[in-house]
Amino acid sequence: MSAAPVIRMPDENEGVMLRNHPMVFLVTDENTKHTSMFDWTIPAGFATGLHIHRVQEETFYVLDGECVWHVGEKTIRATPGTYLFIPPGVPHNITNVSEKPARVLMTVSPPGHEHYFEALARLAERGTPDPAALADLRNRYDTDQISTLTTGA
Repeated sequence: MSAAPVIRMPDENEGVMLRNHPMVFLVTDENTKHTSMFDWTIPAGFATGLHIHRVQEETFYVLDGECVWHVGEKTIRATPGTYLFIPPGVPHNITNVSEKPARVLMTVSPPGHEHYFEALARLAERGTPDPAALADLRNRYDTDQISTLTTGA
């Protein structure tokens, strides 16, 4: 971990491609011991499936597009300006319900979840990920999947 400030300019897109859309890593466990932050472009129709994190807490701030979150017992239709904080143990999923990509700022604390997305991108490069490989990946990165991922990674 460096002790230096992190400055990312708009043309510096460190991160991965998921379903041909970027997830830019803004700050990672290489930079901080407290939180990771991502600029995630969510493809139209993409859904994560309902899942729980045992340790991690997440935040989401919608910049563009429209997504539906199921968080605990609530369903939220999120448009630009919507903010969500999801503590550990709360079931949740994200679905881009629009016909265009949505864009969110996402944090995950503690940091390190970027390694999950790196591994997921490698699995997805080969086509639809093998369910056993995906289950192993989720287990290694604090994700208990409750319902199936309804779209390809």
